[in-house]
Amino acid sequence: MSHSVVVGAGATGRAVARQLAATGEQVRLVTRSGTGPQGAGIELVALDASDAQAMARVTKGASTLFNCAMPRYDRWPQEFPALAAGMLAAAERTGTGYVMLGNAYAYAPTQGPVFENDPLAPTTIKGRVRAEIWAEALDAYKARRVRVTEVRASGFLGHGAYSIYNLMVTPNVVAGKPAYYPGDLDVANSWTFTEDAARTLIAVSRSGLAWGRAWHVPSLTGISARAVTNRLAALAKKPPPQLMRMTAKDVHEAGRTDSIIAEVEEMLYLSDLPFELSSAATSKAFAVKASSLDDALYDTLKP
Repeated sequence: MSHSVVVGAGATGRAVARQLAATGEQVRLVTRSGTGPQGAGIELVALDASDAQAMARVTKGASTLFNCAMPRYDRWPQEFPALAAGMLAAAERTGTGYVMLGNAYAYAPTQGPVFENDPLAPTTIKGRVRAEIWAEALDAYKARRVRVTEVRASGFLGHGAYSIYNLMVTPNVVAGKPAYYPGDLDVANSWTFTEDAARTLIAVSRSGLAWGRAWHVPSLTGISARAVTNRLAALAKKPPPQLMRMTAKDVHEAGRTDSIIAEVEEMLYLSDLPFELSSAATSKAFAVKASSLDDALYDTLKP
């Protein structure tokens, strides 16, 4: 029986595995530790995805390899290239369709919408890592060695989502405590619900139109961090939130003792400038759309 392979058991990887299994598909969920959601149709596999030979063994016969993995935020340049290279090589060796979960880091700083066909022009270290990974995959596609596509997301909302907002704001709002957010609290931005990201990855994987280009997850747009936080507190039945801005200077100082916060500094432009991840082409091609803000926040609040 054909199966799919999902690498990474973060919020989006788990959602992809669960959604695929719910349709009756067999899923191999690969992590270093072999942990992940338990359920019918999901096989947990302990494996280092940078090992191309081992990845090829678990990927052989699969319809799709989903790359939802991410190293520690402060280890991207050291670990991400090898991780992506291992999966790309496995897809090439097995002929499996390769679907990558990406983000907006490799686009140039801009005010306004970013479209699926916009060129990449990274200005940060992490943006260059993302761009180089995609360039290698695209070169392999152009050489007809692999079918590959990338689905790009914005800042994540959702249960267990690894994002700056979920790390710094959500737990404090739920606890009724003051929260700090790095960036302009009132600028319009885009937010991606992890379940929408999973639905988009799956829809893209099932279409012959997908390969050789990037797509954007239909996301919630034009919403400020303050508006998200006010609604989060209301849904959680908490007092009006005390949300304060963490300035660039604050981030720099905090980064002296926190290696994860230190990595936020170069990405501050994403929350300081108005940003819209346009997904018109994706919605038209695959009939996917963004969930409501309330649905995303209810999921974010799950214990």
